[in-house]
Amino acid sequence: MKKFLLSATAAVCVLFSAEAQRIAVLSDVHVTPGNANEASLREAVREINAGGYDFVVMNGDLGNEGTDVELTNVKAILDSISAPLFVLPGNHESTWSQSAAHTFPRLWGNDRFAATLGDSLVIVGIASGPYMKMGDGHIKQEDLHWLRKTLEERVKPGMKVVSFNHYPLLDDLDNYTEYIEVLQDYPVIAHICGHYHSWRHYTAGGKDSGSDIEGAIVRALDMRDDAPGYAVVDITPDWVAFYNKPIGKEREPKFALPVRTKHTSVKPREKQEVKAPAGFEVAKVWTDSASVFTRLGIDDKNIYFGTSTGHARAVDKKTGKAVWDIPTGASLYSRTVVMPDGKTVAVPEDGGIMMVRAKDGRVMRELPSKEGPYVADGAISPDGKMYLQGGYKRFESRRPQDGKLIWSYDSIFNYCQAAPAVDGTDLIFGAWDTNLRCLDLRTGKLKWVWNNGKPANMLGPGNVVPVITPERVYVVAPDRYMTAIDRKSGKTIWRDNSHRYREAMGHSEDLTRIYSKTMDGELVALDATAPEFRELWTVDMGLGYEHAPCVVVEKDGVVYAGSRRGHVVMVDPVAQKVIADLPLGVSEVNGIDVDPTTGDVYVSLIEGTIWKISREK
Repeated sequence: MKKFLLSATAAVCVLFSAEAQRIAVLSDVHVTPGNANEASLREAVREINAGGYDFVVMNGDLGNEGTDVELTNVKAILDSISAPLFVLPGNHESTWSQSAAHTFPRLWGNDRFAATLGDSLVIVGIASGPYMKMGDGHIKQEDLHWLRKTLEERVKPGMKVVSFNHYPLLDDLDNYTEYIEVLQDYPVIAHICGHYHSWRHYTAGGKDSGSDIEGAIVRALDMRDDAPGYAVVDITPDWVAFYNKPIGKEREPKFALPVRTKHTSVKPREKQEVKAPAGFEVAKVWTDSASVFTRLGIDDKNIYFGTSTGHARAVDKKTGKAVWDIPTGASLYSRTVVMPDGKTVAVPEDGGIMMVRAKDGRVMRELPSKEGPYVADGAISPDGKMYLQGGYKRFESRRPQDGKLIWSYDSIFNYCQAAPAVDGTDLIFGAWDTNLRCLDLRTGKLKWVWNNGKPANMLGPGNVVPVITPERVYVVAPDRYMTAIDRKSGKTIWRDNSHRYREAMGHSEDLTRIYSKTMDGELVALDATAPEFRELWTVDMGLGYEHAPCVVVEKDGVVYAGSRRGHVVMVDPVAQKVIADLPLGVSEVNGIDVDPTTGDVYVSLIEGTIWKISREK
């Protein structure tokens, strides 16, 4: 009989006796209650329970939209597995989630695991993003630290390691090199992932990476060219053998990887020089030990942001030193909002909103919420009399001085994410329920609602900051259209898909041009004064494939666009050319924010860095 010891540490850690090393791997099951995959998963679980496996790994993409209903349903099915079970989230749990990816660790104890099989094998798994917005896979900084520490503690002479993640150790992960640099120091005999709904053997980092860690992409539950099923992995002293196991059929060999316990080193990532264009200075302001998913709040003294470890932080703009730090207990996704008095900031978080004294981080009052976490970027109304904040299935107007609720609009069917746009009495915002809404700023009453006609939530304008002109409203969405909407009636004026638009847009300072960054790395400028679609120019920014939903900002005659891989491109809209491509890092640019007191441009990257772009004095 196997003996188990569960420990309540930062990860689920299990110790059990050494027997046959056979693993069942489920991946990409994509179960929603009542769909065909639910029945297939139940069949797979029954079969796995009769298969005598040493342990089972569920390797991500349990559902489709990361809803609590999906997750609790899948957990109820997986709980019947009799072997030790280890579960990781995938991009469908972290990109879209009504709980801001907080329900997963609440159900399974954590989103990473480590286990030891007798005295011969260690298995370890960590989660990967993107986190609550479109982006590439990303390993949180704190998870990389945890991984190295865990392997240092657990791996003894003669042991082998099998690594799990939803993504392969390839360019699909923006910081895959850093991941490999940890694993290569240990006897990792295989890295097992899913994500691509296919079978594939590869070398970590690609064939020219210098690494020799073996990687395996395994099947999804539902495959177009195969019966529903899962993967089986047998580990022998010399081989790691992978089998396809269709439900109700004999297993089929796919490939076998030789056991290799000593590794060559991956080639270091080439460091690109950050060279400021003439007349500008570029400086790194902050490097965090955690990842950063938020845009920045800025006042005359500090920069404010939140981390993946749930810390709300303030950093002095001049010294680059921490001013204060507030642990909230869960990852933060909304930017901190500076109140008009300059003395208070609002920190939207998992359990509500904290009103915090800016100078020292003292929490002045807490505004709890039982209706789901805040992931949207808040804003201050142009007259400074309202703090506007989207939430889960609601949008709120609050008093800036104390956060007291003025009105709440609750006829929303999913969560809000991007910042709203405000002009006059029109408050316009999108949500992940396919709809764009216009509310009366004074009362919160609905003026009109618009959608693009697509029934899928993830094709709607859920994460775009609309642009408002005197007569029209402009949005782009993942359906790859830009749309002009009549501001008064909410009716469609025109829709254009001559470029592959997605979620990144902005406007010129004089509001005569609409900007959009396309999925092909272009910056498109449209005439905002024309009632019909009129393209003014297009500049290829050299970014290639793009999907970062980072706002496009024009400041003092320069247009700034952020990429999925840490580049900020500066474009001259008059000369219609790129004046600088700043390689600030390897991960997605969260946002581009302008210091209201100096005009300096600040950006945060998911990898935990903050940069300032300023004109030379």
